[in-house]
Amino acid sequence: MEGTGLRNVSSHCSISEMDDFDLSKLLDKPRINIERQRSFDERSLSELSIGLSRGLDNYENAYSPGRSGLDTPASSARNSFEPHPMVAEAWDALRRSMVHFRGQPVGTIAAVDHAAEEVLNYDQVFVRDFVPSALAFLMNGEPDIVKNFLLKTLQLQGWEKRVDRFKLGEGVMPASFKVLHDPVRKTDTIMADFGESAIGRVAPVDSGFWWIILLRAYTKSTGDVSLAETPECQRGMRLILSLCLSEGFDTFPTLLCADGCSMIDRRMGIYGYPIEIQALFFMALRSALAMLKHDTEGGEFVERIVKRLHALSYHMRSYFWLDFQQLNDIYRYKTEEYSHTAVNKFNVIPDSIPDWVFEFVPKRGGYFIGNVSPARMDFRWFALGNCIAILSSLATPEQASAIMDLIEARWDELVAEMPLKISYPALENHDWRLITGCDPKNTRWSYHNGGSWPVLLWLLTAACIKTGRPQIARRAIDLAESRLSKDSWPEYYDGTVGRYIGKQARKYQTWSIAGYLVAKMLLEDPSHLGMIALEEDKQMKPVIKRSASWTC
Repeated sequence: MEGTGLRNVSSHCSISEMDDFDLSKLLDKPRINIERQRSFDERSLSELSIGLSRGLDNYENAYSPGRSGLDTPASSARNSFEPHPMVAEAWDALRRSMVHFRGQPVGTIAAVDHAAEEVLNYDQVFVRDFVPSALAFLMNGEPDIVKNFLLKTLQLQGWEKRVDRFKLGEGVMPASFKVLHDPVRKTDTIMADFGESAIGRVAPVDSGFWWIILLRAYTKSTGDVSLAETPECQRGMRLILSLCLSEGFDTFPTLLCADGCSMIDRRMGIYGYPIEIQALFFMALRSALAMLKHDTEGGEFVERIVKRLHALSYHMRSYFWLDFQQLNDIYRYKTEEYSHTAVNKFNVIPDSIPDWVFEFVPKRGGYFIGNVSPARMDFRWFALGNCIAILSSLATPEQASAIMDLIEARWDELVAEMPLKISYPALENHDWRLITGCDPKNTRWSYHNGGSWPVLLWLLTAACIKTGRPQIARRAIDLAESRLSKDSWPEYYDGTVGRYIGKQARKYQTWSIAGYLVAKMLLEDPSHLGMIALEEDKQMKPVIKRSASWTC
């Protein structure tokens, strides 16, 4: 389609037949009896389209199992409306952010803000930032840049990584990299950052998980399994997983992390077991499970992954989940219980429950809280972790619906005038001083501390489609379209309702642009969801007492 930046792509390529839930084939061990589950690609039209028709006016063929997921232009032409003018502008801006290494596109820089006084590291290709860009290119039938990115970051993984005199784990993926062009010698070189240059000097725990998730998305979108099956990619996955599956002093299946190790890359009190990392960990494990070979090395990891997934899903669904009934139970907890029959297993003191939670949790709805560790529950809402929980099926179908119920019930708090609050509520006064260390960038209702981030629009849209609530996504996209282009695609917005452009927000932030494009393409053609969503594996479904929010 001319003027939109979209390539015309035929729909004859089939999505990979690799099933995400055929665990019996993956394990190839007769003693483990795991029922074959249908992948997202095999679900019937009737299953996926429940609830979709009421939100998509011109919606046809919600999910066709034979679709390639590469026919966005066709889906646009099929609908009776013309693309929003912002779409063409967004594609132009996204292409301007592309970075080339020796003539080949290898990623997109964080921002192309020529008005910014300081470039800082916004001229680098960040692994997490590139994910929405990669999905946009895949949905538009341009997989080469994604393949190049996956291979280039895989090469960087093999570099020796040191912070001062300490050597990082072999599997650590870079937070970002920068391509340096020498016009005189006509050479290109790459400089990578594994955390040694980051604020706080924290290694990016999420980079490896995003890399695995993106490798699966590339495979599902193109039908090309050869990349994932190369010895290099197989080894790369194993190195990442070896960092996470190693045995130690942990008594929980969750990953212990430092502050600033993910999208929230500054001190925000997420140290411990943050929901964002646990959800990404779960999704990466499930994605790797579908792609690892069953050779001598891969087979061992497959068995360890299956065991970890069972433990992780039970732990998260049981202890991180909060709804009205669970909140009431915690409120009535007894403390200092010492036995295997303890109800208050983490010895959470009921008086530590913040006042705002009692008003925030509706009778119908729920969410995964921010953190759970001994004597500590962080009740804050974190958008990315909850959306990934839905997409990865860490959340059961009932929990996924409850999360969407919460978003609808607390729309004015979580979405308001610009989707979507990265966290809620903001840390203020003494809490802000104590927890952020008086961070001048994370002041109340700004940046990571209750700021509104347009990039989260794609995650919200994907979660809406997966749960059959596309009308919520359409409403959020309409809000974004009223501001984003006029405001020059800011990185984030400030204020309780997201009314003001962030005080230090970069303009023409690439993932704000790409997140909008992905959201639009998902809503126009929900079959794209197959590359980023995983359906529930009922073998991992624990017996959990049903709460009020699931039955109201």
